[in-house]
Amino acid sequence: MDFRDLNIRERQVLGIIIQAYVVTAAPVGSRYIAKNYNLGLSDATIRNVMAELESEGYISQPHTSAGRIPTDKGYRYYVDLIMTFQSLDEQEKKRIEEHVGDISIDRKGTSSDVLLSAVKVLGTISRQLSVVLSPTLSNAIFEKLDMVLLSSTRMMVILSIQSLFVKTIVMELDLEVSRQTVDGVVDMLNQRLSGLTLAEIRRSITRRLSDCSCDSGLKNLIVRSAGTLFDESPIFERLYISGTEYIVDQPEFKQPDKVRELITMIEDKFSMAKLVENSGPSRMDITISIGKENCERHAEELTIVSAPYYVGNMVGKLGILGPKRMDYEHAVRVLNYMADSLSATLSGVN
Repeated sequence: MDFRDLNIRERQVLGIIIQAYVVTAAPVGSRYIAKNYNLGLSDATIRNVMAELESEGYISQPHTSAGRIPTDKGYRYYVDLIMTFQSLDEQEKKRIEEHVGDISIDRKGTSSDVLLSAVKVLGTISRQLSVVLSPTLSNAIFEKLDMVLLSSTRMMVILSIQSLFVKTIVMELDLEVSRQTVDGVVDMLNQRLSGLTLAEIRRSITRRLSDCSCDSGLKNLIVRSAGTLFDESPIFERLYISGTEYIVDQPEFKQPDKVRELITMIEDKFSMAKLVENSGPSRMDITISIGKENCERHAEELTIVSAPYYVGNMVGKLGILGPKRMDYEHAVRVLNYMADSLSATLSGVN
């Protein structure tokens, strides 16, 4: 989005309107600004500045109110060119660490435990709808595999991937196999595939297993199923959500039809995951997507603030979803710290 470079007065007034609207959820008038902020400007001068901001689409006048509210363009100018990044205070850091630190890293827990804890903490600290996407696994390192016979025709395959990530799939068998046969195939697979990425395994499993002497029926089944076994989990299975109670309590969603639309969107986990994965544009590692910048129609009244976290070569995402009238600076501070904390927690489990 292209902007004219606002002068100092225009920046000050736009920033005050956004900050006041975040707190009050009420349109902001020139008299309110003159009374509560020491800008050294008269009420008339502030009105003139607001008129200029309105003419250029940064603020708008709802109904017949004397006050103004920010537009998507106003929010975008604010987050790109006015807002400053700061660190969390020590009290908030302590709250986050107390919760995330509850997760054991001695392999009694799994990545799901860590991510579920993280999304709950994120919702509590941000007071918004919060989501965490587990990383894509193509670049993840395969550690080991196990197979459990459930019946004569069904088998569960458990893949252990770096940093406590686990993938479980139930396979239908078209042959009968013994426990001894299964153990032999498991040993062979772990010897030949351990240390490779899932993408490398998908590309080369046929060649890597071509000369093994284990049971050919079960081996061939594994090779044929490699595209499923060693592939990504569906995106909706990678999504963790918390904090719905906070977003439905916002003034923007008090009307029943607004609440219904919001709940419908939240329940569509595929669309929710795509919203966070595709949000943009970004400033540093933080991505902020405002209103109609979002790819889903139901999200046009929302802002999505997201950040990546890193586990080895894997990348996941955390996100905060709320009304466009959100405390952007606080959301960015929380996400930055949570992303660093989550990266450290998951990367320290090897």
